[in-house]
Amino acid sequence: MRRRIVIQRVISKPAMSKYRVVLFFVTLALLAFPKVSVKAFHENVYSPRVPDAIFETLQDMDNPFSSTLENIEEGSKIYFGKGLCVKCHGVNGKGIKVPGHSPRNFTDPKWQGVRTDGEMMWVLKNGSPGTSMPIRVGKVINEEEAWKVILFIRTFAGV
Repeated sequence: MRRRIVIQRVISKPAMSKYRVVLFFVTLALLAFPKVSVKAFHENVYSPRVPDAIFETLQDMDNPFSSTLENIEEGSKIYFGKGLCVKCHGVNGKGIKVPGHSPRNFTDPKWQGVRTDGEMMWVLKNGSPGTSMPIRVGKVINEEEAWKVILFIRTFAGV
């Protein structure tokens, strides 16, 4: 029995050495390139997140709710509450800095100008591929609540 243990130790040392080398290079690669694949998906924060095939349709889609104080307040409650928007986009709407693709900054006037309500609804329904933005409509909020959140997000434009 002692011979078997000695033989296993002799065989396992070179194998362990190869394992450590591979592990070292895999770790190095992960540390060196963690953001590349995520950021490469959306290099420009102003580029649309929706499929080209429905982009024009979403450009023409209007929010069915008017921008009343009541609707905006309801959107605010959802943003800060069950919608969980505040966890990534922050209290001030500027987005919380995270590794990879940071959440959208809703106070950016250029972003507010190029992004339509229809596009925002699509992202709330489908998430934003290549980012950490998850699906919200049908998971944590309904469509009516999503439209009201969009009304509230629009209030960050003047911040």
